[in-house]
Amino acid sequence: MRQNLALKKWRSGQPSIGGWLSLGSVHIAEMLTHAGFDWLVVDLQHGLTDYTDLTRMLPAISTTDTTPIVRVTENRPAEIYKVLDVGAMGVIVPMVNNRAEAVAAVAATKYPPEGNRSFGPIRGALYGGPNYAAEANDQIACIVMVETAEGLENVDAIVSTPGLAGVYVGPSDLALALGLPPRGDTDEPRHVAAVERIRDACKAHEVPVGIHTGGLDYTRRRLAQGFDFVTLGGDAALLMQIVTRDLAAAKEAAAQR
Repeated sequence: MRQNLALKKWRSGQPSIGGWLSLGSVHIAEMLTHAGFDWLVVDLQHGLTDYTDLTRMLPAISTTDTTPIVRVTENRPAEIYKVLDVGAMGVIVPMVNNRAEAVAAVAATKYPPEGNRSFGPIRGALYGGPNYAAEANDQIACIVMVETAEGLENVDAIVSTPGLAGVYVGPSDLALALGLPPRGDTDEPRHVAAVERIRDACKAHEVPVGIHTGGLDYTRRRLAQGFDFVTLGGDAALLMQIVTRDLAAAKEAAAQR
């Protein structure tokens, strides 16, 4: 079976950098995968994407060695089954509050006897290659998000869940859980402490830990802080950053004529 190269990096302690796809564009997905990201996440939870978009975007990502991952809308086995069957090599499950929910998420990504994933990888096996049924349990990554007050309280129990491939910090929702404005890139002391608590729990249990950022500055910071997988930014945010910067410069040039 095809190796999950992002998972291989995480397991060996190598840092990796990913991107986020929210616009539902096949062309943008293909462009970003050729940019050289280690992994790309198609966001079904908050993105302008649906399952039909996913069936087109995953093949576009598959034109390189970039690992395709999907953030599902919720911790629901039926949805997890479908995104894996269409070719995702990992899922990010949002709003995981406790160990029982983490156990359920892991179980949905693994075939029996290790889990309860139903068999029917209509494209997953084609993309994954020979021996998919026998090897998928070791190559499919289940990543849970710790981003709620309950999840933060139960972080040690969550990260010690057998079969968990990683934990992903949702910093904006984490800020809301702390009673703060929904800003992920922030130096607010309570937010810093919460992020460090999650990171330290993952390190203690030897579970890869990732986090979302809004750009290069915080990506550099998070890598220096020991995060194993860091999102540089999303398609919409990266586009607006470039447009805002260059448009302001162009308007300044026009005003000087």
